[in-house]
Amino acid sequence: MREPTKIATRKMKSALANSMGGNSLVQENAALLAEIDALRLKIVELEQLADTDTLTPLANRRAFLRALERSIRLVGRHETQCALVYMDLDGLKKINDDHGHLAGDAALLHLANRLTAAFRSTDLAARVAGDEFALILDQASQNDARLRVEALVASLADDVVNLGSARVRLKLSWGLTMIRADDTVDSAIGRADAAMYMAKADQRSER
Repeated sequence: MREPTKIATRKMKSALANSMGGNSLVQENAALLAEIDALRLKIVELEQLADTDTLTPLANRRAFLRALERSIRLVGRHETQCALVYMDLDGLKKINDDHGHLAGDAALLHLANRLTAAFRSTDLAARVAGDEFALILDQASQNDARLRVEALVASLADDVVNLGSARVRLKLSWGLTMIRADDTVDSAIGRADAAMYMAKADQRSER
């Protein structure tokens, strides 16, 4: 009777080992899947960081240029309306010189937050240089885009921004152009930029 018992015992041990090995494999697979999910989330996070301005929550120039290329393609393919706006925060150098760069950063952050609140999630707001910002307004006519930017400028004029050592009102110079089907990134930016500097020159001549 001992021999069959030994055989049964060996079979039980073998079955137990197989079971434990199976459980171990399942656990390893689960751990591997969890690691892959964590890596995917990290990649998404890094991609978002790569497209975000270092100071503000807005898109950076890299993300803006990519979005502008996409908008030009959509206008050409679907004949949709899309507006491009270039903006300059007037007087940032004076704020930096008079009150320090922390005050200048506070002014930039205030404007960035106003842009985020004033425009749709389908639009793109970006900081493209030190004091320059850009908007891509999808499905917007020229008149609609103009009214929306004018509303932003008016609301900024009502804001008193606390910079710590001073309280100031922010002013913008801005230019608007409609994206064309035959545009390049450079041609669209060139028109918007020229319109912005023309507006800035007009403001200076009125003083």
